[in-house]
Amino acid sequence: MADSAGNLFLDKRVRRQLSARNPTTPARYEAVLYFADDPSSAYQIRQWFGPMLKLSERHPVAVLVHKATTAAAIMEDCPLPVYLTSGINEVEQFVSTHEVRAVFYVNNNQANFTVLRLTGPVHIHLSHGESDKVSMASNQLKAYDFAFIAGEASRQRILANVPRLDPTKLVEIGRPQLDDAVDNAPNNDDGRVTVLYAPTWEGDRDAMAYGSAASHGPALVRALLADPRYRLIFRPHPRTGVRLRAHGESVKLIDSLIASAVKKSPDAVHYRDHNHDFRGAMAKADICICDISAMAMDWLPSGKPLLIAKPVEPAAVVDPKGITSVVPVLEAADAERSPSILDELLSRPISAEQFDLIRHHFGETDRGASTQRFLLAVDRAMQEPSL
Repeated sequence: MADSAGNLFLDKRVRRQLSARNPTTPARYEAVLYFADDPSSAYQIRQWFGPMLKLSERHPVAVLVHKATTAAAIMEDCPLPVYLTSGINEVEQFVSTHEVRAVFYVNNNQANFTVLRLTGPVHIHLSHGESDKVSMASNQLKAYDFAFIAGEASRQRILANVPRLDPTKLVEIGRPQLDDAVDNAPNNDDGRVTVLYAPTWEGDRDAMAYGSAASHGPALVRALLADPRYRLIFRPHPRTGVRLRAHGESVKLIDSLIASAVKKSPDAVHYRDHNHDFRGAMAKADICICDISAMAMDWLPSGKPLLIAKPVEPAAVVDPKGITSVVPVLEAADAERSPSILDELLSRPISAEQFDLIRHHFGETDRGASTQRFLLAVDRAMQEPSL
C-alpha cells in the first residue's frame, strides 16, 4: 500500500510540474517521441533531443513518457514539451487530439507494441545508436512502418539476419547526433594525452556480453593513472552492473582509483564523466578505448585513434567483417600494457580502412548532412497515406 500511495503521489506531482513547464495555450503536435522505459535507460531518448528539436521547427514534436520516474528524470534537460501518458488510453487520446502524424521509438520496449495498434500515424523506429551488436538486427523491426538506420552497414546487417523484411522499410539517415558542434576545449594544456575509456554494459545475455568493465577496466585504469603522460576520462554505460554485479563493482573500484589519483595529482584532472551528453567527453579526448558499441561507431568520424576491448565471453557475437576487423583490439591480458599500446597507436596514422568504415556505417559525414537526411526522411514518411 505504501508503494502504491508513493507512486500516486509521484504521478500527481510530476503531472503538476509538467503542466507548469508545457505550453499554456493549446498546441498541435505533428510528431511524438514515445518512451516507455525506466530512468536508467533515459540515455536512449536523450540522444534524440537535439535532432527532434530541429524537427520541431517544421513539425512540432512532443515527448510522451510512460513512467513518472522517467518524466521526472528528463523534464529539466528536455528542450521539448514532455507529457506523462501512463496508459494506452492517454496515448490514444493525445494522438487523436493533436492529429499526430508520426510516432518515433528509440528501442523495442514491449509497451511500444501497444501503441503500434494505432493506425493513424506512421510509426518509425530510430534505435539509439549504430553498432555491430547482435541486437541491431531484430525481427521486431517488421512491426514499424519504417526503421531509420545509419547507413549501408546497418542495411546489410539487418537484411542478412532478418528474413522476409521489406527492404523499403529501411531508410538511411546517418547519425544526426554527430552534426552539432560541442564547445569543449581539449584539456591537454599540460601536454597529457586525454584518454576516454567508455565501456558498454554487460548486456542482457551472453551473446550481448561486450562489456569490458570487469575484464579490462581495473588493470587498464591503474596503468593509465600511473603514467604521467595520460589523463583519463571514465564514462561507463549507465546500465553497467544491472545484470552482473561484477561489472558494477568494477565501476565502483575504478571510481575509487580515480579519486585516489586525483588526491595525489590534482593537476592531472582525471575524472568520471556524468554528463548526459556523451559528445563533450568525446570532444575533449585524444584517443578512445571502448567496446563493440555505439560509442565506438560514434567515435569513428572524429578521425582520432580508437582501441576496441575484445570481449572475453566466448558466446559474444562478433561480426568477423565488423569494426574489430579494422580497428585495433585490446586483449584483457594486455590491459595493464595499455599505455605502451596507446603510444604505438598514436604514432601511426589512421588507416584508410577505418575511414572506409565510417562511410560504410554513416554515409556522408559532412556536418549537417545527416540532419538533413533525417528531416527529409520524416517529411517523406509523413506524406504516407493514413486512415
